[in-house]
Formats: sequence, C-alpha cells, structure tokens
Amino acid sequence: MRLHTTIHTARLGATEFKVIRPARTPARAVLFDDPWYLNGWFDQEAAQITAGLWALAATSPRSLVHLPLRANAAGGADTAIGTRRPLDLVLLHHSLQFAPSRWKELRRRLGPGRPRTVDLPAPDPEPGASDRHHRENRDRFRQDIHCETLFMTGSARTFREGSGQFADLARTGPGQAFNHGGRHCCRSVDCDPADRDLHLEYRAQWPA
Repeated sequence: MRLHTTIHTARLGATEFKVIRPARTPARAVLFDDPWYLNGWFDQEAAQITAGLWALAATSPRSLVHLPLRANAAGGADTAIGTRRPLDLVLLHHSLQFAPSRWKELRRRLGPGRPRTVDLPAPDPEPGASDRHHRENRDRFRQDIHCETLFMTGSARTFREGSGQFADLARTGPGQAFNHGGRHCCRSVDCDPADRDLHLEYRAQWPA
C-alpha cells in the first residue's frame, strides 16, 4: 500500500528524533480513554490509513509515528464521546527508549515537515492466532498516557499484528449489518495484562 506522510525532525539535547505523521489526518477517526478499554472509532478510510501507519512503525524502529486525533473529537465527531477524554496516538519501537514525559517538549519543536510517500506491503487482513496470552510470551505492547497522548511501545511483530487488526476492520466493517440492537464490527489490539486492550470499532455513520 502507498502511504503519504510528512517527516519531522527535532533535537532534544544531543539526540535528534524523527517523527512521522500522515500527510492528512483522517477526519473520521477518534481515540478516547474509557475506564475499561481504550476505544477507537474508525471509518474504512481511517482504518486503512491507520493500518499503514502501524505497518510503518514496524519497519521504522528509529522513528516515532504520530497520529493526531484529538482535533476530531473537539470538532464534534460524535456527541456520544461526551466527557470522554480524547487522545492522540504515538507508536514507537521499544529499542528507541523514548520517555513519554519528553513528548510535549519534542512536539513543540517540530516544524512543518517534509512530504514523503512510502510503499508498504499490504497488511495481512487475516490476523493469525497469537500466543500473546501465553504466560512465557513477553513480546507485548506497553502503554503510557502522557500529554493527552496514548503511547504504544512495542516490537516489529506487535506492530505488524496491530496493523492486521486495522486492515481487517477496514475490510470487514463495510460488509456488516448494523442495527439498533447494538451489533457492531470490532477488533482488538492486545496489550500487556497490566494495561488495557485497545478496542477498535468500525463506524459507518458520522455526523456531517
């Protein structure tokens, strides 16, 4: 798949960091903090773009991938959000060892960026069975919430699996029959048992 991005760089002390953002943030996508889950709502285009960003995170261990979503909630994406706390999203490889507490300073120093188009393998739309819940498996996402931003820190493998969840949501969501009884199409990104899973829901209807 082809993904249009912008590349931003900024220095903190002696270290220069690279931040990758989508060239255009999908309008029909929100992420918010609920007591039991971290919830995300996406239409087909937004799920496809987000799948690409997760795939990019899997191949970019020296970069932070940033999806700024809070403005969508502020713009009234859905009244059902209510008082829920909207969040941005940052994906980063654990080897980068970036402290989320430094994000506010880094974000403030980012310039307009330069455009870059990347070609990525299409995410697997059929996520395979994972051994993530096996006790001996320690390759799991770690979460932090800082500066109204959810940080998902993981490995290339976990980002590939997450990308597959978004790709599957984009593929199967439009074909689902929705009704007022509450049926919906959703997927989940599994995280460390000490954290909350990321619940992804396909939404076809959005306010104009």
